[in-house]
Amino acid sequence: MADISLLLLPIFGESWMKIYSVELSERFKKEFKKLDKYTQKIIRAWIDKNLVETENPRAHGKGLTADRSGQWRYRIGDYRLICIINDNKFVILALTVGHRKDIYDN
Repeated sequence: MADISLLLLPIFGESWMKIYSVELSERFKKEFKKLDKYTQKIIRAWIDKNLVETENPRAHGKGLTADRSGQWRYRIGDYRLICIINDNKFVILALTVGHRKDIYDN
């Protein structure tokens, strides 16, 4: 029996296989717990809607520069989510989350 991915390749091209998953760093988990429940709910819903199983994790974000080169920033109201996108493994690693006034301090 033929591999299904080989059968679908001519129809959809390679883009159908590029589904990203989200992983959470320990720092993200720690910072996330410090947020109030309402903000946690908003951020969790935003991640589920825009990043989980996405084909293009860069669509909603902005690449950072200088000492944060290679990282991506996502705006969620007054909060920011900082991530690294690994295109080889199709993984979005959430590094940290916090209020926009102090997210870039560390």
